[in-house]
Amino acid sequence: MSMFCYQCQETAGNKGCTVRGVCGKTDSTANLQDLLLAVLRGISFFSSNLKELGVESEDKTDQFLIESTFTTITNANFDNQIFYQRIEQGLAIKKKLKDLFLKTYEAQKGKKYDGIIPLEAAWENQDSEAWGNEAGKQGVLRTENEDIRSLKELLHYGLKGMAAYAKHAFVLERKDKAVFHFMYRAMSALAKTDITADELVGLVLECGSVGVTTMALLDEANTSTYGHPEPTKVNIGVRNNPGILISGHDLKDMEELLIQTEGTGVDVYTHSEMLPANSYPAFKKYAHFAGNYGGSWWKQGEEFEKFNGPILMTTNCIIPVKDSYKGRIFTTGVSGYEGVKHIQDRIKGKMKDFSEIIALAKTCQSPVSLEEGFIMGGFARNTVLSVADKVIDLVKQGKIKKFVVMGGCDGRHPSRNYYTDFAKALPKDTVILTAGCAKYRYNKLNLGEIEGIPRVLDAGQCNDSYSLAYIALKLQEALGLDDINQLPIAYNIAWYEQKAVLVLLALLSLGVKKIHLGPTLPAFVSPNILKVLVEKFEVAPSASVDADIKTLI
Repeated sequence: MSMFCYQCQETAGNKGCTVRGVCGKTDSTANLQDLLLAVLRGISFFSSNLKELGVESEDKTDQFLIESTFTTITNANFDNQIFYQRIEQGLAIKKKLKDLFLKTYEAQKGKKYDGIIPLEAAWENQDSEAWGNEAGKQGVLRTENEDIRSLKELLHYGLKGMAAYAKHAFVLERKDKAVFHFMYRAMSALAKTDITADELVGLVLECGSVGVTTMALLDEANTSTYGHPEPTKVNIGVRNNPGILISGHDLKDMEELLIQTEGTGVDVYTHSEMLPANSYPAFKKYAHFAGNYGGSWWKQGEEFEKFNGPILMTTNCIIPVKDSYKGRIFTTGVSGYEGVKHIQDRIKGKMKDFSEIIALAKTCQSPVSLEEGFIMGGFARNTVLSVADKVIDLVKQGKIKKFVVMGGCDGRHPSRNYYTDFAKALPKDTVILTAGCAKYRYNKLNLGEIEGIPRVLDAGQCNDSYSLAYIALKLQEALGLDDINQLPIAYNIAWYEQKAVLVLLALLSLGVKKIHLGPTLPAFVSPNILKVLVEKFEVAPSASVDADIKTLI
C-alpha cells in the first residue's frame, strides 16, 4: 500500500483507499495529511500539558489547530505545497511549545520532566525530503489493535468535524476555550500507545457532547451576525448578467463577495452547501444576489463547465478540477487544489481581495440555464419554533404522525437514490427535517404541505445541524416528555465525511437511539465497536425503502 485512508463513505470497497483516494487525492497528499495530523497531535500533547500547568494556548495556535485539521477533511484540500507549509509551521509551533513546557515544568516542579513524550511530540525533523518516510509511519495503521484503531479514528474524525465548525465560528470572532481544551486533550490522547478502549469510548462520547457546544457556538455566530434564516423561495434559474458562483460553507466569504460585487454588473449565485445563504436577512438586501445554481457537490464537474463564469470554493467540497474550467476556479480558506489560484486570507480589519475574480467575471458570458423555478429554504430553529404551537397542535391531532430527520451528506454513488425513493414513499402525514447537502436528493420534489407546514423543512447547511437537535429538545420540553426517544421523530441519516461523524456523535451524546445510518456503515467501525453501538444506541444500517419505512415510520 502506498497510502491508507478510510475516512469517507465512498472509500474503496468500503475497506480503504490504498493507492489513490476515491475522492481524487494522491498517495503523496494522503501521506502528507497523515504527517500533518501527527504534528498536530504533538502540538496538542504540549498544549494539553501546559494547560495542566496553568498556561493557556495562544489564539494563533488555536487557529492553526482548527484550520490545519480542517484541511484534512475529505475534498477540502489537494495542494501538497499547502501541506508542506503547514507541516513546517506546525513543527515550529511544536518546538516553541515543547521548550515552554519543559521550562515551565522544571520551574514549577523543581525537576526536569521525566515523563513519556509520544513520538509525534518528540519528532522534529526539519528536512522536508525525509518527511515521506515519517508520513508512512503516522497513518491510520500505526495502531495495530483493530478495536483501538477503530475508536481512535472515530474520535479523530469527530475532531475533524469539530475543527470545521469551530473554524467557521472563529472567522466570525466567536470561540470557546473549552472546545480547544477538549481538542488538545483528545488529540493528545490519540498519540498514546497505551490508551484503553474504555478511555477512548469516554472521549468519543465527550466529543459528541462538546460537538453540541461547538455547533451551538457556530449557530450563535451565524445568526447574531447575519440574522435568523427566514422561509425563502430561492430562484434556481439564471439571469442574463455574468456571474460568480460561490460554493462551500463560509458565510464571511459570501458577505465580502457580495459587498465587492455590488454595482459591478456581476451577479452572485450559490452552489451546493452555500444554498442556505439565500435565507439570511443580511444577504437579501443585495439585488445582484441571483439565487442558487446547480445541485450537490459531486455534480460540480458538469455544472461548473456550464456556469461560464468564475467559481469560488470557500471550504470543502472540491473535486478533481477539469481543464475546461481550471482557469476560472479559485480556492480560499482551507480549500486548495494544485494549479488553482488561491485567494489569500484576510488581513485583520480588512476584507479578502476578490478583485481578480470580479474582473474575470466581467469578461465571461452569463450562465447556461440548468433548470427553472424555486426551492424553499430557511426553516432553521427560529422559524420552526415560531410556529411551534401550531406544529404541536398538529401532532396532538394526529395530522403530523412523524418527523423524519434526513440530514447529512450527499454523494455520487447510485445507492443514494435510496433517499429520494424513501422521501417519496413517506406517508403524507410525515415531515422531513433536514440540513446538509443530503437534501439535494429530495428538496426539489413536490411533497406538499400539512396545513401550511411544508413537508420538507430545510434548516440549512451541515453547519446548521444544531437546529435539528435544538428543535427536538424544545419539542421534548413542550410535550413534557422525559426521554428524547419518546418524540415522534425518526432518524435516517446519510453520511459522507467527517462533519457528519460529529453530528452522529452529537446525537448519541443527547441520548438519541435507533438512528439509521447509510448508505453504508463506516469502514472505520470495527465489528466489535459496531456491536457496542448497536447494543447501547440501537444504531442500524439503512436497508430497503420498504423495510425502513416499516421500521422507522
